[in-house]
Amino acid sequence: MPSDKFGLSMAQRSLTAWFTLPGLRQPAPPTAAEAASFDALLPKLGYLNKAEVKRVREAYKFADEAHLGQKRATGEPYITHPIAVAGICAEWRLDAQALMAALMHDVVEDCGVSKAELIEKFDATTADLVDGLTKLDKLQFSTKEESQAESFRKMLLAMARDLRVILVKLADRLHNMRTMGAMAPHKARRIARETFDIYAPIAHRLGLNQTFRELEDLSFQYFHPWRYAALSKAVSKARGNRRDLVSRIEAEIRAAFAKASLRVEVQGREKTVYSIYKKMREKGLMSFAQVSDIFGFRILTEEPLQCYTALGVLHQLYRPQAGRFKDYIATPKDNGYQSLHTTLMGPLATPLEFQLRTEGMHQIAEQGVAAHWIYKSRGSKQASALIAQQANARWLQSLIDIQDETRDANEFLEHVKIDLFPDAIYVFTPKSKIMALPKGATPVDFAYAIHSDVGDHCVAAQVNGEAVPLRAELKSGDIVEIITAPGASPNPAWLSFVRTGRARSKIRHYLKDLEQEESRELGEKMLAQAMRVEGLGLPSLEIDDAAAPLWHSLATWAGSNTTEQLLVDIGAGRKIATIIAKKLARLLAEQGQKPDALALTLGRFAEAPASQNGVTITIDGSEGASVQLAHCCRPIPGDEVRGYLGRGEGLVVHTCDCAVGKRLFQRDSEHWIRVEWAEELTRSFEAGITLLLKNGKGVLAQIAQAVAQAEADITHIAMGEEAALRETAEMNLLIAVRDRLHLADVLRVLRRSPAVQRVSRVKP
Repeated sequence: MPSDKFGLSMAQRSLTAWFTLPGLRQPAPPTAAEAASFDALLPKLGYLNKAEVKRVREAYKFADEAHLGQKRATGEPYITHPIAVAGICAEWRLDAQALMAALMHDVVEDCGVSKAELIEKFDATTADLVDGLTKLDKLQFSTKEESQAESFRKMLLAMARDLRVILVKLADRLHNMRTMGAMAPHKARRIARETFDIYAPIAHRLGLNQTFRELEDLSFQYFHPWRYAALSKAVSKARGNRRDLVSRIEAEIRAAFAKASLRVEVQGREKTVYSIYKKMREKGLMSFAQVSDIFGFRILTEEPLQCYTALGVLHQLYRPQAGRFKDYIATPKDNGYQSLHTTLMGPLATPLEFQLRTEGMHQIAEQGVAAHWIYKSRGSKQASALIAQQANARWLQSLIDIQDETRDANEFLEHVKIDLFPDAIYVFTPKSKIMALPKGATPVDFAYAIHSDVGDHCVAAQVNGEAVPLRAELKSGDIVEIITAPGASPNPAWLSFVRTGRARSKIRHYLKDLEQEESRELGEKMLAQAMRVEGLGLPSLEIDDAAAPLWHSLATWAGSNTTEQLLVDIGAGRKIATIIAKKLARLLAEQGQKPDALALTLGRFAEAPASQNGVTITIDGSEGASVQLAHCCRPIPGDEVRGYLGRGEGLVVHTCDCAVGKRLFQRDSEHWIRVEWAEELTRSFEAGITLLLKNGKGVLAQIAQAVAQAEADITHIAMGEEAALRETAEMNLLIAVRDRLHLADVLRVLRRSPAVQRVSRVKP
């Protein structure tokens, strides 16, 4: 019998070996004593040399002593878990350091062993691997979710530095899921949900499809136990009922390839319980009996070209289903996966799913990035392994980029989750370079995938030579061209439609920097005005100036890390300018600087009794995110206004007759400051108006024409759902006007329209 390149005969890797048949005798599970000994791991270490095996044994002894007396929830000695984790890592052919880290991955957290002790006993690399796997239980967080997010962030960053961290972590989670039967149901459900949401997608993203499928299936088993049990029973029953059909298909396939003189290996594969459940939900199937394609087949060839030849043989044998062919050999997935996918109509009109790939592609498909170590241990450089390694290196680098811009752990986790979508599309640059993006990605995602500068200055896009909106969804095969402008900058509205974590983090980072700068400028202005009330000028803010120690003392007293942060806090409303100014005045007095009598008189004369802060802010429309016009009353120039410094929200401007503002003033009067409009304004402002209209043909056009006649713009229109069925209808508009006089002109023109029965400005 001929053997394949891995030394297995075709008979040993036949179809029947891949379907688990009931009644087969399974090997007896090891006893607790056997599972707790190094002998349980030793048979899997044949790829290591004697010196490496010795180091792994030393790590086992260290972990065994550290966990002495500890038990798992199953009642077994705790050391059985690290041994099992190391065994999974050994199946992936990870090196000795990774196996040592797997054996000791809980000694820091559970046994009080320090990282320094691990460095002294073993080496710095192994200690770093263990540290990357250690949770952050010793740190205090405000919520359990924050602790989990921070722990996950640390693990991913350690993984970006050394991929072995996540492989050991996935092995750890896989064994925990396999042995979770002894755990309390509510805790098991929580861990299963976390595994399904985070760890299974990471396994998929790294190409470890075998691990991904098992984690997904085990998660489903614990958060939907009844559904899992019912489907498992149905699959087991169907396996026996359909054995004759599978044997017939196998025989026909083998005969077709023998006739074509094409040497291939045929493998049967059974869909996982969760994938069957997902298909039933997607197609709205009410019972398992309606699922016709629980079995699939895999064809392994020796060369990539033979995959296409084998595809032709299969398409001659069975009729292919239209639109069900995908070529992942020509365009590999982002994790390095390569294969041909096709669905054919087999005997009895049964849909049959086929995957065609080479042996090397199959290794990557099942082991993903872990195949790098498998091929490394064999001393070969398999092309598919290199593709997977390069693809995942790009993703890991993107994690570093996101971390540089996102210091909040929950936000980091949100960005990473976005990037873990398994579905992908493949689009092209104008120079025919292929780019992989998540399903639903837009031209903005594409722009940031090329370079952050391209994304930041993006103003328009062309897809297949035609202009499209920046929020348009891209499709596989699109040729995308981004148009940039030097003065352009990210738009906050982009956050509502971008799909990649990289794009979202870059946009947020830019907006945060912009908000910080605007808040700093506002804070400096407010503090300068508060100092004028004290009869003093603002000391120089230059770092190398003599006033630097003074500013340092003030920032320390106020609880801010730096002077910059102090000014940002004032502008954002987290610190009150008058209180900071009084403290600064005292510090200046200690240095012998006294208030100027004339400035003091003018400053206090300007201070109105209604202003708690003695500060006046002038608004001209050029303010950014640090100054907001309240949506409840929508103030416009000419309105009497005042500003509320919300804690961390910046300055929010309300009209003086705003009911919401009045309630805030009664509750928190010290955070209000005087606000006035500038004489020269830089933009228009939105005002809300409501109209009662006579229903009729062309009414909306009449309203739009009247607003345009008054030289205003409509920015938003809202009408009731049943407006078209009534004689009269209410319409709400947001219109852009210069000031109150301009608004009055707009209302006057609208009242002249025959369709308008009543019009007025919206008041809160």
